[in-house]
Amino acid sequence: MKHVTATPYDPLDTLDTLPRMPLWVTSGRGHPPEDAAFLSGAALATLHTMSAHADAPHTLLRARLALLAAQACVTHAGRPERAADLRDAVHLLRPGDAPGPAGEIYQTWQRAITQPVTLKALHKAFPIQDPHQIARWLDAGRGGSPINHAASVLERVQADAPHTPEVALILADAALAQAMGWARLVPLLGLSLTARDLYKTGDALRLACHRSVVASAKTAVQTGHDLARKAALLRAVTPKLRAKGAAQAVALFLHSDAVAPSLAMTGFMSDRAARRLCDRLVAFAVVRELTGRDTFRLYGV
Repeated sequence: MKHVTATPYDPLDTLDTLPRMPLWVTSGRGHPPEDAAFLSGAALATLHTMSAHADAPHTLLRARLALLAAQACVTHAGRPERAADLRDAVHLLRPGDAPGPAGEIYQTWQRAITQPVTLKALHKAFPIQDPHQIARWLDAGRGGSPINHAASVLERVQADAPHTPEVALILADAALAQAMGWARLVPLLGLSLTARDLYKTGDALRLACHRSVVASAKTAVQTGHDLARKAALLRAVTPKLRAKGAAQAVALFLHSDAVAPSLAMTGFMSDRAARRLCDRLVAFAVVRELTGRDTFRLYGV
């Protein structure tokens, strides 16, 4: 009888079925404005397929995109903070401390992506906003195509509250998610629209939104592939971790853009054990240290 050697299990094999963005959608060469709606529809269809894929790291992807969207909003506001500063402001925050204006914008995006896309949940993201006003904003352009509806919401919020771009962008992305039938908000318009785009109206704004969705969906799909690969490798090494609470720690990395071991793991692991676990995950090359510092470190997939 011929001996058959078993093929070693590769945790990355299941990722081959994740959808990829067609190159013709994002090439950006020779596409006239009248093709914008077709291209954005194709981009959304690809992202929609990924949103239903069991191997896609949905929560981690939304968390990473929320950081990028928050960075864009901070830039719109004329502030100097970038992604690393936002991570420090929020993930190193201790109970009772204030995150500062830029950190508050990041927290708003975090609240928006972690809740279902419902009026009640959106009010939790913007507790100072009147829920009836939020409902009126979301009704703008309802019944049109997903992107046209989102553009109408964005235009209406900008007209009523021009100094809070994060509110306008989050509600526009919420309207887009509702129209697409997604359970959670995926930052897209918040990712790529420029400060100048926010002051456009009518057809000019709709065109900007179509183009923004193409660029952002490309980023989302590429980031989804990258995070799916890293998440699969992290899950593969989890059985090798002997520390008590290691499984809970791994779950944190699979749900959060950044983790401060001394703060995030304090409920189930000592500070020393948490730091040792993070160092071991870095040695396995499944987690990276994000700050380059010797103290107040943050780790992420």
